[in-house]
Amino acid sequence: MTESDILSALATCIDPITGRDFVKDKAVKTVIVNGADVTLEILLGYPAKSQFDAVRKLVIQHLRGVPGIGKVNVSVNQRIVSHAVQRGVKLKNGIKNIIAVASGKGGVGKSTTAVNLALALAAEGANVGILDADIYGPSQPQMLGVTGRPESADGKTLEPMEAHGIQAMSIGFLIDTDTPMVWRGPMVTQALEQLLTDTNWHDLDYLVIDMPPGTGDIQLTLSQKVPVTGAVIVTTPQEIAVLDARKGLKMFEKVGIPIVGIVENMSTHVCTNCGHVEPIFGEGGGRAMCRDYNVPFLGGLPLDGKIREQADSGRPTVVADPDGLVANTYKEIARKVAVFIAQKSEDHTAKFPTIKVVT
Repeated sequence: MTESDILSALATCIDPITGRDFVKDKAVKTVIVNGADVTLEILLGYPAKSQFDAVRKLVIQHLRGVPGIGKVNVSVNQRIVSHAVQRGVKLKNGIKNIIAVASGKGGVGKSTTAVNLALALAAEGANVGILDADIYGPSQPQMLGVTGRPESADGKTLEPMEAHGIQAMSIGFLIDTDTPMVWRGPMVTQALEQLLTDTNWHDLDYLVIDMPPGTGDIQLTLSQKVPVTGAVIVTTPQEIAVLDARKGLKMFEKVGIPIVGIVENMSTHVCTNCGHVEPIFGEGGGRAMCRDYNVPFLGGLPLDGKIREQADSGRPTVVADPDGLVANTYKEIARKVAVFIAQKSEDHTAKFPTIKVVT
């Protein structure tokens, strides 16, 4: 039995999360063959802490079916690295990957999706931050249940606020709750840049940016100056919402930001009294959009009063009901997002030293 034999065997072992074999994904590490006994590591490129045991059992069972193999010892870990962003934009210090969560219009549950996506990634073992880019209507402070002002250790940068295991920054931490932001476009985009670059993010695997609705100044600034790994589009099944979501998708395509996929909120409503299921906002709009643009459908979420109540109370669904059906849907969406990013080209720019020519 050799290492080559083990790799050949694992070439037919399919990761149920990625749909690809572990060898093709270069996840098989440190193969040690001692006679008939085998020890190896599966190193996942995406956060999936809740799936470690299932992956370990899958690999062990697969290898035990190979003739001549004795004891099999498999460890499962994860390592998240930086991945390619739009051309000409450099990575930000302390942030490996940036995920923009956007919608064509307001009221489709984008902010709720963004915060639960961030919390789901963290629940799966990633180091995560969330940036509230909606300068006019910041909602993340309330959704995270965070009050107070961010501190500054050096007088130049802000320390991110922390809640439920993730780092967070929002203009809402710097102003009173009822203070309107009566600013023109240039001031808004400058504020966004400062919130991103002047925050002392601590070694983030992912920064989720909760975008304002539409395709205006902030979206343009994001595409030109912020290194975005991919964008998640949020819509409802309603035709009007899908129409605006299509505009948002096309905007990201034009500026070279990959579309990770589409999340459909308010897909169905289940009556709390009789259990009747009804598509109040129509049905199939998100999936049809995915077919039209050949992008993944990440998942559908119900119109459920608990999702709203939990977000309003400062304990979003992934925290308030971590083992519930809706929280598991958010975690499944998070894994799909992370897998999409993991399969992109890695960004090695930070590994190259700065070269200075002295004459």
